[in-house]
Amino acid sequence: MKKIHYIIIAVIGIVLQSCGGGGDGPAPVVVVTPPSAANLVFPANNEECNTGTSVSETKSKVSFRWNVGANSTSSEVVVKNLLTNGESKTTSASNEVEITIEKNTPYKWWVVSRATGTVETAKSPEWKFYNSGDAVTTYAPFPAELVGPVNGSTVTTATTSLEWTGSDVDSDLASYDVYFGTVNPPTTLQGSTTAPTTILESVAVTANTYYWKVVSKDGEGNSSTSPVFEFKVE
Repeated sequence: MKKIHYIIIAVIGIVLQSCGGGGDGPAPVVVVTPPSAANLVFPANNEECNTGTSVSETKSKVSFRWNVGANSTSSEVVVKNLLTNGESKTTSASNEVEITIEKNTPYKWWVVSRATGTVETAKSPEWKFYNSGDAVTTYAPFPAELVGPVNGSTVTTATTSLEWTGSDVDSDLASYDVYFGTVNPPTTLQGSTTAPTTILESVAVTANTYYWKVVSKDGEGNSSTSPVFEFKVE
């Protein structure tokens, strides 16, 4: 019986050893530091870009440059056409990429920093620029950015204020025409302001859905149109 007892003890020891009884702990968890936002360099904010390489009568190749954010392993460059609101996205493992874009067109761009091993990202500030064409000496204003009422919001008062922001690389913004109504796109001129005034106050509204847009004009006769915003009145 003693012999059988010793055999059972030996078997139990072997089983315990094979099941991790040796004291090995769990694998350490690797913590990946999320990336920091990039610092944009070129094209500069609120300026014309005239150093691109012409590739056709309507397009040029522009070099986008930025300082890579800390811990970033790749950068996604987003370029938005402010006339069509179309976006292009280009991934780069460095701090520079060439992208072909339209001439005589205002743009906005930013960089999204990414890091291997984490889904967290970091977005840089958004910069606007005007990609000039050949021998262009005057530029249309940037399309106005509508501020309020916020697109898709609901208003419960009998009057509201229409507010926006405007900018221009030539710094010669002259006026704004505000179109407002219940038809999309709006065709009724609600009012005009002389730059730098960017608000129409006490606009009367009733229960309905309204649409509005702003046409920016400069001293050279150039103009640009904002996207259409809508809001609901209850």
